[in-house]
Amino acid sequence: MNLIKNVVLASVLGSGMCMAQNVQSVTPAIPVDKNIEANIQKWLNKMTLEEKIGQMCEITIDVVTDFEASKKHGFTMSEAMLDTVIGKYKVGSLLNVPLSVAQKKEVWAKAIKRIQEISMKEIGIPCIYGVDQIHGTTYTLDGTMFPQGINMGASFNRELTKKGAEISAYETKASCIPWTYAPVVDLGRDPRWPRMWENYGEDCYVNAEMGKAAVEGFQGEDPNHIGEYNVAACMKHYMGYGVPVSGKDRTPSSISRSDMREKHFAPFLEAIRHGALSVMVNSGVDNGIPFHANHELLTEWLKEGLNWDGMIVTDWADINNLCTRDHIAATKKEAIKIAINAGIDMSMVPYEVSFCTYLKELVEEGEVPMSRIDDAVARVLRLKYRLGLFENPYWDIKKYDKFGSEEFAKVALQAAEESEVLLKNEQNVLPVAKGKKILLTGPNANSMRCLNGGWSYSWQGNKADEYAGAYNTIYEAFCHKYGKENVVYEPGVTYAASDPNAITNQNDNWWQENEPEIEKVVAAAAKVDVIVACIGENSYCETPGNLTDLTLSENQRNLVKALAKTGKPVILVLNQGRPRIINDIEPLAQGVINIMLPSNYGADALANLMSGDANFSAKMPFTYPKYINAIATYDYKPCENLGQMAGNYNYDSVMDVQWPFGFGLSYTTYVYNNLKVDKTSFTAEDELTISVDVTNTGKVAGKEAVLLFSKDLVASSTPDNIRLRNFEKVYLKPGETKTVTMKIKGSDLAFVGYDGKWRLEKGDFKIKCGNLWADIKCSETKLWETANK
Repeated sequence: MNLIKNVVLASVLGSGMCMAQNVQSVTPAIPVDKNIEANIQKWLNKMTLEEKIGQMCEITIDVVTDFEASKKHGFTMSEAMLDTVIGKYKVGSLLNVPLSVAQKKEVWAKAIKRIQEISMKEIGIPCIYGVDQIHGTTYTLDGTMFPQGINMGASFNRELTKKGAEISAYETKASCIPWTYAPVVDLGRDPRWPRMWENYGEDCYVNAEMGKAAVEGFQGEDPNHIGEYNVAACMKHYMGYGVPVSGKDRTPSSISRSDMREKHFAPFLEAIRHGALSVMVNSGVDNGIPFHANHELLTEWLKEGLNWDGMIVTDWADINNLCTRDHIAATKKEAIKIAINAGIDMSMVPYEVSFCTYLKELVEEGEVPMSRIDDAVARVLRLKYRLGLFENPYWDIKKYDKFGSEEFAKVALQAAEESEVLLKNEQNVLPVAKGKKILLTGPNANSMRCLNGGWSYSWQGNKADEYAGAYNTIYEAFCHKYGKENVVYEPGVTYAASDPNAITNQNDNWWQENEPEIEKVVAAAAKVDVIVACIGENSYCETPGNLTDLTLSENQRNLVKALAKTGKPVILVLNQGRPRIINDIEPLAQGVINIMLPSNYGADALANLMSGDANFSAKMPFTYPKYINAIATYDYKPCENLGQMAGNYNYDSVMDVQWPFGFGLSYTTYVYNNLKVDKTSFTAEDELTISVDVTNTGKVAGKEAVLLFSKDLVASSTPDNIRLRNFEKVYLKPGETKTVTMKIKGSDLAFVGYDGKWRLEKGDFKIKCGNLWADIKCSETKLWETANK
């Protein structure tokens, strides 16, 4: 333990000095505002140590909630606890949702106004309130919910992602909340991981582009002056969260320096260069060091390497975890010392104020330098100034008259339509014509909870059916689209009800199913033309969603097998947060649609798509595995896809997946022609312009996501099989041809070598678009001396 402790402390106290000397040569990630900086300095000069430390502390709303009064009158805060938390300990931030469930915007506004009144009176500094609005207005009742991040990745539509964030910001501000813990740009590269659906998929470029679009939507155009309809974004979770070795949430990862720099860091780098104001840290441990204790990643890479003056906040109780879970500190006090010296600015404690007491002692003992405290407090104050909270700590929410509007709903519906992926359509089983008799079955067929997933009204999403009654389940949407007389609903398999005795009443049995009644469904099949089986998962979130087997439940697979024997065509609708193994039932279905978690308008979107009133345009944002031990990503190394080797130790290593990244069908067909690159020879400083003609050769209009890939043929570090470098979505009428033009920099084709440095090496590359390839050549090698390009 002492050896580990010494390694951590050496990193905390001794590293980063040479990089710090180079900070001034790096353009600031966000332009410096001299007025804001002058105001910050004034505060630092007059604040007491207790006031400074209080600004670094974040407490959950539960601590200041009067639960007895709330039972009678709805959410009610405790004035005594507010006085303790803000008056005595000078706490600078509160978070989370009152009573663990979404509230009306008026309830939010009233509570935050009171918090701010006390904060301004006791400290003179406004509180900053944060909440997880990760897919639209997830914690404000009657707001607009968007598809989860994995769906937005499948849309390959930057503008939709940006517009969704704009709407979410508007409706979050309508609750008097200025700060959202979004977007999520962890790379979903392990389908076992229960948070896979929160991000934009497995690819770092997609996450970087969608993350950047979301930040621009949340924050607006000027990060120093966040507008009245915008909020501060918080990128999460920094970083490498989505590849735990065990596949389980908050368990260790083992990421190489090159992969960390080249892939996991990429979305954060891009978003911070476009003004992201805050970052939340990965709860996990990588190569033995918890991220909350990693000075290199927090301070050197993020703050110094990017010359970034934003704020770093912990995730839930993660400083305490350095002691209680990770055992790199013997006490909570020592854990605080390690984390703050590593670069943490604000601690999401979240239930106690001992953080304030311990940190004060550490400063007085010389264990945490005052310079580190002043730096952290400056970052907290800077965020509050950029949000305009000093001038307007709260505001009149009546002006947000578009809240929950039809205008916003149309965007959410479009997002859902563009995010549901058609994976199989044999014998043109789709679209299903109106007038056909449909048997709707499966546990997900009549559930708002399943459509939304976690972070929806409640943490685990288990309250969605209670609060989303105004929206349509798949059954209700089909009744509207096809007529109730044409839809037979017989679930066959159902999920067990939430356990009322679960810890914190957060549904600890999401995976349990009731005794199946498959025979009823088989009997009903005799009366219909087509069977739609809505299968997948119930809602879950974070660690409660951990799995030991990725295979779809036996009950659901038996349901599909029994229905296939009826001879009626079967369409599978996959409604799930991660890909469940279905290799034994996929061949039995004529159609497969992966809707993932499309949220409140997802069923309406599905009905529009299945009826042909809308056309499919989404593509897979991750690689869908076929076998339980054959998890892969599209950017695999060449040795992962070899046939049998000669010799005494023959083995097969073949990339055999259910559906590849970027795959998605449509009701029309597209043909690619004339792939051109304006430069066949390039250097790192060049910009390449790639064009390709795309023609809609079918009979209906559609949108095509045009994906541009590159392939490095030979490199000093084994190159990836292929890499996505750009994408554009184009609308085409039947018979129409459009030339799609995309640009990439020569430096975009660089990679991070074994030494952790970026390099572009002389040699041959290929460019791929659709089924077309073009050859290009790098004419000279370039090595970057700095960590970032």
